[in-house]
Amino acid sequence: MTLLDDSAADVVSALRPLVSAEATAEALGAAMDAGDLEQAVWVRLFEQLDGGGPPPDAARWVRSAVRAEARRARRTAARERPYGTEPSADPAGGPERAALRAERRRTLRAAVARTPGNCPRLLTAMLSPEDPTYREIAGELGISQGSLGPMRSRCLGCLRRMLTTEVAAPEHGGKER
Repeated sequence: MTLLDDSAADVVSALRPLVSAEATAEALGAAMDAGDLEQAVWVRLFEQLDGGGPPPDAARWVRSAVRAEARRARRTAARERPYGTEPSADPAGGPERAALRAERRRTLRAAVARTPGNCPRLLTAMLSPEDPTYREIAGELGISQGSLGPMRSRCLGCLRRMLTTEVAAPEHGGKER
């Protein structure tokens, strides 16, 4: 890559505000990032400078180059079609997600086992893949169905406090602490 000579550097510095303004104005209509559009115009300008010097009417050239690049971007966008499913959109999530899910389950099961009193039995019953009803859980634990709700609330509060110290819970909006 060769460095620009003084006259080309003067052209670039003189055209920088115009290229930026024109690219910003056209980018929205082209559904394109203004920086990408500006970069494409600079590439065209450098090709022009390598081929024989600056264009005779640089301002007119910039405007037409920006519009041409915007048209090219619109045509390209109209022809492009997204893939049906991408690997990242895979519901299983691949081996990394499977490993993360397994680690979360192990952490949860270990925390459930450390909860006090009848909480491990209650929480294990509630996490059961058979999805038992309150009546079935109360019968399994030998307690009344009416006391199951308050007991569940205490156990989940205890579990929440334990897991908060072990795993950073995401804040509202998906940000982690």
